[in-house]
Amino acid sequence: MGDNKPIWEQIGSSFVQHYYQLFDTDRTQLGSIYSDDRWPVTYRFCRAFYRGVFSGQKCCSIDASCLTWEGQQFQGKAAIVEKLSSLPFTKIAHSITAQDHQPTPDSCILSMVVGQLKADDDPIMGFHQSFILKNINEAWVCTNDMFRLALHNFG
Repeated sequence: MGDNKPIWEQIGSSFVQHYYQLFDTDRTQLGSIYSDDRWPVTYRFCRAFYRGVFSGQKCCSIDASCLTWEGQQFQGKAAIVEKLSSLPFTKIAHSITAQDHQPTPDSCILSMVVGQLKADDDPIMGFHQSFILKNINEAWVCTNDMFRLALHNFG
């Protein structure tokens, strides 16, 4: 029986399955899904983004994949893998509650994941993670990754 999901759903779901399987078994291997390649950014984006902030600086490309982990930012495959490998637990298991995928106007895929994780002997915690996937040289790579624990402070 064929899969009737749109192609972006198929790619996004496959990526999510692969990502969390690697994360749960050997985080050091996650470098394979990120990129150190440069990709062009339109001048209009740069002009709007950097207006008044970085005047005089050239903006023509983004250097590598980006990760924001609980508000900390990392750029490039090596920095991302270093961060993920240094997280303070030895054993982790993710359980995906829901995932949504959308195509973007620039032929990328935006994926959002909601789930729970169990690290070592800590209690189960909820999490949210978003990815942007881009096809670079015939391979889908993660150009952007944002992660937050679903912790609430009602105090």
